[in-house]
Amino acid sequence: MPRFYCPPPLPLTGTFDLPDDAAHHAARVLRLKVGDEVEIFDGEGHARRGVLIEISSKRVVMGELADSSVERESPLRIVLAQALPSGDKLDWVVQKATELGVSEIQPLSSTRSIVKLSPERAAKRGEHWLQVAIAACEQCGRNSLPVIHPLQELTVWLENTPVDADSCFILLPQGASSLHAQSQPKSKAVLLVGTEGGFTEAESDLALQHGFTPIRMGKRVMRTETAAIAGVAALQMLWGDF
Repeated sequence: MPRFYCPPPLPLTGTFDLPDDAAHHAARVLRLKVGDEVEIFDGEGHARRGVLIEISSKRVVMGELADSSVERESPLRIVLAQALPSGDKLDWVVQKATELGVSEIQPLSSTRSIVKLSPERAAKRGEHWLQVAIAACEQCGRNSLPVIHPLQELTVWLENTPVDADSCFILLPQGASSLHAQSQPKSKAVLLVGTEGGFTEAESDLALQHGFTPIRMGKRVMRTETAAIAGVAALQMLWGDF
C-alpha cells in the first residue's frame, strides 16, 4: 500500500487533501487511481488508512479514513553518531539506518572529514537528509521519523554526549572488545562511527575520556558506511527487535 508522510495533525474522520508533494507523488509518479487504498503517517507514530476519492490537477483527496497506527519502533533507542563521509555516502547511511530503526542520527564534522560544510550548506544538507529519512519511512512502514540533528563538531558534541544513554560505543579497528561482550543497554545506546581514515588519536582518546567503549567489528576493516550499518544491525540483533 502506498504510504505518504503528512505533517501533523492527521484528520480523524472525514476527508483529507494530501499535501502538494504527496499529491504530486500519488498522481504523477505512482499514477494512482480513484478507489486505490493509501496510508498517511505524521512522523510522530500516528497513521491513517483511506481510499482516494478525488484526483485532479489541483488536488488529491482521501476519504473513508480509519486509524492504522502500528508501533514499529525498536525497544532499544539507537543514536547513530556518524562523522561526515565523502560524496553522498551519508544519504545511504541515513536511508539504511532509518530502515533499521535508529531513533536519532547525529552528523559530525571531524578532523579527517573530507567534506567541509558552511553553516548554510549544512542546514540545506540537514533538510535533504530529513527528506531521505521520510522516504525511507514511507518505504519501510515506520510511523515515527528519526531525529536528524544539526551537524556538529565532534569535540563539541562529545562535551555534550547524551547523559541518558545507557551505553556509548565507538567503533575502532583496535577496539579491545566486541558488542556481544557488553552489558545490555536498558533503553538507549550511542554508536560513534568515524569517517574515511577514522578518528585521530586525539579524537578517539577524547571519546574514551567521555565514557565511550572501544568496539571492533570482527577482524576486518570496513568502509565507514558499512561499519555504521553493520553496527546498528548488530545492536538490533543483540538488544533490539531483530
